[in-house]
Amino acid sequence: MAIRGERGGTLRRNRTLVRTERGQAATPMIKKEKRKLTPWVVYSKIITFWAPGFLLAKLGKMPDPGMQQAWREKIALVSLIVLICGAVVYLTIFLPMTFCPQSVAKFQSNIFELGDKSGDGNVIGIQGKAYSTAQAKWQSKLDFTPIPGQDMTPYFSVPMPKSCTSSKLKNFRAAQFDVCKSNNGNNGCPLGDVDKAIKDNNFKAMDKRPIGYDWSDVKPGFFVINGHVLNLTPYLLTVNKSPSQDMLDEAIFAAANNSLVDASLLFQRTSSMKAAADCLIDRFLAGELAKDTPGCFAVNLFNYAALAVIGGIVLTRFFMAVIFQYFLSWQLVRRPPRSKVRPLSYNAAAPWNGKKPQTGGATANLGKGEDDELFTVMLVTCYSEGEDSIRGTCDSLCNTDFSDARKVLFIVADGIITGSGNDRSTPDICVDLIEQEESFKDPQPCSYLAVAAGAKQHNMAKVYCGYYRVGKRRTPALVVVKCGAPTEQEAPKPGNRGKRDSQMILMNFFSRVIFNERMAPLDYDLFRKIHHLTNQTPDVFEIVLMVDADTKVYPDSLRLLVNCMHNDKLIMGLCGETKIANKRDSWVTAIQVFEYYISHHLSKAFESVFGGVTCLPGCFCMYRLKAPKDNGWVPILTKPEICQEYSQNVVETLHERNLLLLGEDRFLSTLMLRNFPARKMMFMPQAICKTVVPDEFKVLLSQRRRWINSTVHNLMELVLVRNLCGAFCLSMQFSIFLDLVGTVALPVAIVLTYILIVRACMTTYNSVSAYLPLAMLIMVLFLPAVLIFITTRKWIYVAWMFVYLLALPIWNLVLPTYAYWHFDDFSWGETRKVHGEGKDKGHGDEGGHFDASSVPMKRWEDYERKRLRSIKRKERKEIDDSSSYQLPLVDDSANAGLLKNSVEDSMYYESHPGYSFLDESSSASVQESSNGTLGNNYRAPTSSSHHQQQQFQHQQQYEMQAYGQGQQGMQYSAYDDYGAQQPQQGPGGGMQYAAYDDYNQQMSQQQQQQSRQRPGGPRDYH
Repeated sequence: MAIRGERGGTLRRNRTLVRTERGQAATPMIKKEKRKLTPWVVYSKIITFWAPGFLLAKLGKMPDPGMQQAWREKIALVSLIVLICGAVVYLTIFLPMTFCPQSVAKFQSNIFELGDKSGDGNVIGIQGKAYSTAQAKWQSKLDFTPIPGQDMTPYFSVPMPKSCTSSKLKNFRAAQFDVCKSNNGNNGCPLGDVDKAIKDNNFKAMDKRPIGYDWSDVKPGFFVINGHVLNLTPYLLTVNKSPSQDMLDEAIFAAANNSLVDASLLFQRTSSMKAAADCLIDRFLAGELAKDTPGCFAVNLFNYAALAVIGGIVLTRFFMAVIFQYFLSWQLVRRPPRSKVRPLSYNAAAPWNGKKPQTGGATANLGKGEDDELFTVMLVTCYSEGEDSIRGTCDSLCNTDFSDARKVLFIVADGIITGSGNDRSTPDICVDLIEQEESFKDPQPCSYLAVAAGAKQHNMAKVYCGYYRVGKRRTPALVVVKCGAPTEQEAPKPGNRGKRDSQMILMNFFSRVIFNERMAPLDYDLFRKIHHLTNQTPDVFEIVLMVDADTKVYPDSLRLLVNCMHNDKLIMGLCGETKIANKRDSWVTAIQVFEYYISHHLSKAFESVFGGVTCLPGCFCMYRLKAPKDNGWVPILTKPEICQEYSQNVVETLHERNLLLLGEDRFLSTLMLRNFPARKMMFMPQAICKTVVPDEFKVLLSQRRRWINSTVHNLMELVLVRNLCGAFCLSMQFSIFLDLVGTVALPVAIVLTYILIVRACMTTYNSVSAYLPLAMLIMVLFLPAVLIFITTRKWIYVAWMFVYLLALPIWNLVLPTYAYWHFDDFSWGETRKVHGEGKDKGHGDEGGHFDASSVPMKRWEDYERKRLRSIKRKERKEIDDSSSYQLPLVDDSANAGLLKNSVEDSMYYESHPGYSFLDESSSASVQESSNGTLGNNYRAPTSSSHHQQQQFQHQQQYEMQAYGQGQQGMQYSAYDDYGAQQPQQGPGGGMQYAAYDDYNQQMSQQQQQQSRQRPGGPRDYH
């Protein structure tokens, strides 16, 4: 490895990576300062007033106030979901019934419009009704040909209706006036009595269809009363347009002379005028106004707007998803040109980058790797999976088309547990997968701060170091076994803290490395072993690929995802397509095949156009640890704000618990979008993996409960982010809002879908508008089939689509309803079962008091100084033992934050693999290591005071050469130029070491021998 720069020989705190992309931090989703009485809490208490606390404690078995409040908030959320579902039902079904009753709507759709020649044209209007004259036998000849729908009522003698005989109308001339006079414009009533004429002339009624008039058809002599078109031309001609002095005539002539088309208000002033209106309608009705009522017009306008919005969104998503997959995604996955390949990134200001690092013990020659291959950590989180699943995942990762020199396999075993059906514990399975380095073969547990509450915040883990071999590939690998603190070794699952804690081990480690912040002992152990395996310090790593232990990655997937990171510097997160490996195992797996396909190729592809994929699946996703910006680098996944919020261990409200305890993958995606709204979260369909999905319905029910509840709460957070990509209806924020409403309305959506199907079968299609609901239904249900042909061209997915459609009641009714009623269930349920485990209560349970001193936090240079002191002390001790002179064995591990005497030798052995330890009783010597890091052999002289003095002088010269004088001589390891204190001349000619004179007690040979004996073996995780 090339020298990164020369520095002095002392360890000091330096300026590290500049945090240039801070700006104004996003408002934390999990607030530390809790307000006891918020509007939401008040609403939850009001809506559940009927359930006092003592009843919940006695009958509901919820003695804890937190459980009671979670239940109240669940009821409050369910009530809001019911309101939203009720609003959707009302707008869809009852809104038309309210403002446009079925009788009105049916009447309007049955009208025969005046002048309509679409049929045979042989239609006339009599008293507002349509009659066919195609087979008429005219008894009296007319001197004209009626236009289709023409009002022929004035040509007939109409009997006086009963409505005109009311005593209220005795003073109104128009109510009693006989219009069958020769001066009525028609030469009387030539066709005779209306009922007899209809029969004699063989006029056929057309299913009581009314004659419809447009506003333009209302000519002088016609006017409208309450939607009815009246023809008073015969009356006006008969009375010679001379009105009488009664109120009715004044209204008639006012409407006729002033061309007042709609005279409804003139007939609403008195009860007599209202009665007169009924009389005129019965006598002079010519037809109906062929226009929607205001209520029907508003309902139709709303329906058209809703159809336009929904149809526009469906079509927009479809076409944008196709455009992304055909044009945009291929531009991102191609091999980057040299101009986009940046030089190796590292923290030049960190103290470990001042000298040429040397590991002194890495056994594999990994090569150099390609320049466009970013250093990548492949994180595999394991819980209760079997050996075949874990091995298959690791094999697929190590077989990817990516140099072994540029990737590290990082396996985390979440606790000492045995999965259901396994004969060995998960840590045993994971450790057996790698070829351990001899120099690190028996690690000791190291403390770290876990994501938990109470005493569980203190956790310990062992780091196994070696190489994962598959075929001719040999990939550097670390296995982190969370074994738990000493106080929990009798617990059912010691060390288990959940998947989020496993991710935080990696995120916190790289965040502390990038900023050179204080480290926990586990972080320092990871630092040394990554450096040992790769010959690189961890700050060169830029990418983390997160994969579940039951997922198999395609060989080119890693390379394609890294290419995307190269080609677009704004991409901070990526995911590929997840296919189902066990699709034919049962009906439960079969109904999930198309659901997985459409969620990726339609939903995520559409979101990728905006760069805002709302959920990167935890089974297969990639994040940047840091990103290039200008001439420097900025933290992304390692940003302290993200690490801090993602590692929240105290969650109190129902909202916080659903965010953090159920869907950590979606929560992390939400965090990234909130903190970096200008950066991109993308989906790459070319990168593919296969995973195992639940094959039993109870497991699917438990999984989807977590996913649906987590989705609802995360979308509630994302919909408040205003500066996402897009504007108005074509924005990510609007799309997220529709997703939120659509998610909570799923139970009624399937019911309305079936109602729409029934209505579509019963509708008489006599207009274009009648086809719109049917067209929308067909588009929503079968447009994905077109997407299948365009994207995959695998017709088998059409068959999977029909399987999915048959299971729609399960997806849209059963699963959401079950999930919403279990908003206060924060366990993983049946998803991951452990042998002998009861009901899971989650990882956030409190218990005991956390002692912060149990997890010491030191900077890297402090740990390193401690390690170098241990090396010096060991060398002096071996020399002194061989000369029969023994200095006090000191132990300053308390000051350095490392392990105590029981692991002192192992810490030395693991941190400096170039040395070999010899028994105290033998002739101790420091042998030259295989890579030549030690230049001389020191053998102890004979036992005499003269020889002792010479030995001390020689030792003094040795230390001065190795630690501070810059002389040619001893090179210890990657860090031996830092910080060893020089021996000083003590009184009486003896040597006094300033760093160690706080300890005066000598250890006996037996105590020293016991201190080297580490309990157990590689399977002793406690």
